[in-house]
Amino acid sequence: MKVTLENFPKVTSILRGYTVAEVDTILQVLCESKVNSVEITCNTPGAVDIIRQSVAKYGDKLVIGAGTVTTMELLKEVIDAGANFVLSPTVYTKEMLDYCKEHEVISVPGAYSPSEVQQQFRLGADIVKIFPAITVGPIYFKQLAGPMGHQPLMAVGGVNAANAADFVAAGCDYLGIGSGMFQKEDATNNNVEALRQSVRDFEEALGL
Repeated sequence: MKVTLENFPKVTSILRGYTVAEVDTILQVLCESKVNSVEITCNTPGAVDIIRQSVAKYGDKLVIGAGTVTTMELLKEVIDAGANFVLSPTVYTKEMLDYCKEHEVISVPGAYSPSEVQQQFRLGADIVKIFPAITVGPIYFKQLAGPMGHQPLMAVGGVNAANAADFVAAGCDYLGIGSGMFQKEDATNNNVEALRQSVRDFEEALGL
């Protein structure tokens, strides 16, 4: 699936520590939903292979990216595996951001302070991830926009169905939702209906 900043999904489901089978079950559920973006974190065992397999099987239906991409070596691996976008809890170097642009991959480095946010956009980031978002809360996004203007920011860390709409209302364009979206045991037990309900809760909360 061709992904640009203009059509990048507003909500991304973050999968950390799931097995191949669990990821496959969740991706099947997401294919039926309005949440069509998924991030597989690189501190998941076998993450690069899971990304490659997921892109091959679901790449025409879902936007599939890699998370916790913190080194140039890892960046090259996940892009080679077919990742549409890459995220990090920390900032990226210009070399990493340039590599993303060369390969038409959306870059989402992490930042926390206004200086880090400004630096990442100046170096060429597409979106900047505010992490951990729950620590500063939704108001932080509104406060940043005061002196810096509106910027494409993603809230990650502590976002759930109860507060997702608050982040959007504060001016946050994108949400990354990890443990706040699915119950791990539902994926482990192949409880498809419970997984579907979890997604519906987010769809309803955000009016998707």
